[in-house]
Amino acid sequence: MREALVKLGLVQDGSTAILTPLPGGIASDIWKVELPGDTLCIKRALHKLKVKANWFVPVERNLYEWKYYEIAQQAAPGVSPGLVAQDATAYLFVMQYLEPDRYPLWKNQLRDGGTDTAFARQVGTRLAAIHSYTAARITQLAEEFPTDAIFYASRMESYLEATARVHTDLAPRLAELIRTVMTTKHVLVHGDVSPKNILNGPRGPVFLDAECAFVGDPAFDLAFCLNHLMLKSLWNPAAHQGYAQCFAGLIDGYLGLVDWEPPEDVEARTAHLLPGLFLARIDGKSPVEYITEEADRNLVRATARLLLRQPVHRLADVLATWEAALQINHPSQN
Repeated sequence: MREALVKLGLVQDGSTAILTPLPGGIASDIWKVELPGDTLCIKRALHKLKVKANWFVPVERNLYEWKYYEIAQQAAPGVSPGLVAQDATAYLFVMQYLEPDRYPLWKNQLRDGGTDTAFARQVGTRLAAIHSYTAARITQLAEEFPTDAIFYASRMESYLEATARVHTDLAPRLAELIRTVMTTKHVLVHGDVSPKNILNGPRGPVFLDAECAFVGDPAFDLAFCLNHLMLKSLWNPAAHQGYAQCFAGLIDGYLGLVDWEPPEDVEARTAHLLPGLFLARIDGKSPVEYITEEADRNLVRATARLLLRQPVHRLADVLATWEAALQINHPSQN
């Protein structure tokens, strides 16, 4: 990392930099870099991800993450971290370091019961702005992002295919969802729109970790984020109603700006995909760390399996199904 800083011309002597590893990521090495008069962040992609399962992803994704940030910033100014320098041969780049005091992590706020519906709506509007901007440039972006294989390894194989190996009776349905995501080439997809990758900045949401960017189905980004708002009800049951309001606010903010296809079409695909991702966070390669009770895991499984076997077309109906399951199994939340 020190050699990279010298090579990129950010310091003359690498020893003048104070490097501190940052926690939280499974796909990259990320370090805080304190320099005389400035603080930056350096990120290098890993081939084998930091999970128990064997999960390998091409390191070239680091190049496309940088490119995603450039495009997203044009679509929604302020949504990307400031870019500083890139070493395309070492698959690393340097970006602005955003202080946690000014840019708290949305995941931590949700964990602590902070359910700001207005912020959730902003997440939806910024995501829709990126999708709308890229939909209008999709032919060019399809050439600039030849990343289907990276996305497939990062998301389809590790989430839906891995889940299908556990729930073999659902394999045909999960395979159908995979085909839809991979063949619906409407927008530039971030691929990891999760509260752990969203900062609550002074000027609105900042999206991080766009390592899985590819041209595909906008429903993936929307479903991926909404999935976490549903799962959080098992992490902090007291904030259940707030999570539901954030869920509704994000949908409202997003669907109100959909202009590349009928909003009801992307909503239906999102409602179909969401239970697959819901189940994948229990039985895929990257289970959420905060659902530790087997009874809670089984509750997610039962709800997801029901919705996969009996698909609904409205996201409000997905949420209503989950809330009904919670009311039966966790009546104290209601």
